[in-house]
Amino acid sequence: MKNYNFDDLKIACRDDWRAYIQHDFVRQLGAGILPGDAFRHYLQQDYLFLIHFARAYALAVYKSRNMTELRHGFEGLKTIVDVELGLHVDYCREWGISEDDLARLPEAKATLAYTRYVLDTGNRGDLLDMHVALAPCLVGYGEIANWLNEQNDTRRGAGNPFDAWIAMYESDDFQAAMRAEVDWLNARLATVTDGRFDELATIFRDATRLEIDFWQMGLDKAS
Repeated sequence: MKNYNFDDLKIACRDDWRAYIQHDFVRQLGAGILPGDAFRHYLQQDYLFLIHFARAYALAVYKSRNMTELRHGFEGLKTIVDVELGLHVDYCREWGISEDDLARLPEAKATLAYTRYVLDTGNRGDLLDMHVALAPCLVGYGEIANWLNEQNDTRRGAGNPFDAWIAMYESDDFQAAMRAEVDWLNARLATVTDGRFDELATIFRDATRLEIDFWQMGLDKAS
């Protein structure tokens, strides 16, 4: 039996992963040419996504089988509610989006599809299922920041209105969180059977495809 790891999940859906990491939304953001309305729409929906991300960690607390898992889920929930949502509100304000605006937002179809998929996966499965469904977001954003920094047409600094977004996900804190999540996944993937890995690869592929739709929603400014 093979000892699987996170890279094996990426290999299992190589084309979808590339389409996600290198999406036109990402490329335009890195080059500083993404339309402002597209970015604002994405920011607003990402706020709603974070709320459901917090719900997923609350579900992880419920699904915990020992104190280590319980603390892991609780710390994730606390970080999102006490830190990340506040930072996101502040960042939205810089883009002319008030907290009242965020409170009145309807969920776009892509937001509904992705967040409910994650929560449904967590409800039906175990902690590993849910973490694999969340991995395209947590791990993917860190990889996107790193990929952008490798591209010749990525603009950094004041010449790019989206520079702060890249800086957020290339930061030491986020990169450390990304590596910790990959380590968590690797430790558990190493023990799964071939059949179980195939199930997890399907979850990862579906979640990655939903992330692609999330980018496209921003690019299209879709409802």
